[in-house]
Amino acid sequence: MNYIHKNLRAAAGRDPHEDGEGSVQVHEDAAMEIEGAKVFAVYGKGGIGKSTTSSNLSAAFSKLGKRVLQIGCDPKHDSTFTLTKCLVPTVIDVLEQVDFHPEELRTEDFVYEGYNGVLCVEAGGPPAGTGCGGYVVGQTVKLLKEHHLLEETDVVIFDVLGDVVCGGFASPLQHAERAVIVAANDFDSIFAMNRIVAAIQAKAKNYDVRLGGVIANRSAATDEIDRFNEAVGLKRLAHFADVDAIRRSRLKKRTLFEMEDSPEVEAVREEYLRLAATLWAGTVELDAKPMKDRDIFDFLGFD
Repeated sequence: MNYIHKNLRAAAGRDPHEDGEGSVQVHEDAAMEIEGAKVFAVYGKGGIGKSTTSSNLSAAFSKLGKRVLQIGCDPKHDSTFTLTKCLVPTVIDVLEQVDFHPEELRTEDFVYEGYNGVLCVEAGGPPAGTGCGGYVVGQTVKLLKEHHLLEETDVVIFDVLGDVVCGGFASPLQHAERAVIVAANDFDSIFAMNRIVAAIQAKAKNYDVRLGGVIANRSAATDEIDRFNEAVGLKRLAHFADVDAIRRSRLKKRTLFEMEDSPEVEAVREEYLRLAATLWAGTVELDAKPMKDRDIFDFLGFD
């Protein structure tokens, strides 16, 4: 049994019903709470643009003068590459290099400075089929605290892997103040959003995280998102249309703030700056009530 498995089995043995009947999610030590910074967790259907949204939001916060740390929570470890211009080594990679002795690591081994001073960390994940991402997120936060990197940080953004429900999916909710959901104006995105709402509300029973709202992405219209939001008690925070400059920025390894100036790009930048200012000022706690799977099929008009 490897190092990760030992820690996972120990974690799974702690009060397995705390997050609901049958839950065996990894619970973080209270000493690992992130204090001082505003912490946001970005969720959404796989491939919906969470990393692009997170990176541009980090850049926008930095433009507002905030000290920002972005943590990618996906084994693909591509959350921060538009900020750093490369795929940086993951926390799990560097831990493996020192035989999982974290005291041997230096800050520069796992933290990289990106665009406009945004600090970037990729948590990574265990090899496929061998462990849980929740442990990796916990170890990442522990390392950041041990190296005092959270003491002078204003904003922490967790960019979370797609629509799954394991401990790796839920672990950032144990640290976040607000969870926001990225969704397109289509059935699959809204269906995934409904499930994510249920997961966030379950965590909110035992942790400080609350729903902050929805970011509409890659959509010319928002009518279905808005209709769903009204039905369940959500709120749209921002809208990013299916703009070609956003797609090209990812290919060019750039944030929107580094793309060539144009009215289209300027409008997107302004929306990101407005979103960052809204989140910094504080959003209302949303007590959304997710639909049952069958009900959402009927609601969205599918026979």
